[in-house]
Amino acid sequence: MKKILYTLVLLFLIIACSTASKNAVATNSAPKSNSVNDTVRIANDSLEYEVIIIDNGFSNWLASMALPRNYHSLSYLENKNYLYVTEWNNRVLQPQRYNPNLYEMTIDYRPNIHYGYEVNYLIYNYMIYFQNTYKQKLGGYVPIR
Repeated sequence: MKKILYTLVLLFLIIACSTASKNAVATNSAPKSNSVNDTVRIANDSLEYEVIIIDNGFSNWLASMALPRNYHSLSYLENKNYLYVTEWNNRVLQPQRYNPNLYEMTIDYRPNIHYGYEVNYLIYNYMIYFQNTYKQKLGGYVPIR
């Protein structure tokens, strides 16, 4: 059991680092998206952020169960992600109340930063996958897929 719980630490890892550069030049390049084994990585060097999701089964779930891209609007995904991430971070800060093996680290998701559709799509779908797989409810209606 402890091995499984320790693995959960490695299974979910989202790093969203953003450093605004005052001299940055905007580019029209889309984020690069790679899917290797059960690792989903999105990076955009011009915005200096990276999202890595490592979870056994998420790639298969994403391909088979997730609603297609552009089903939800970008603003819908951003709003849901903000709610889910806020609750996630609250649970990280309360390890005595919530399983600290599920909520290992905070997610640095800032609503004033435009991450783009792909990042928001993957974060949203991971949150749906996480809630359904681990029987958690981060807020509001959780679609069962």
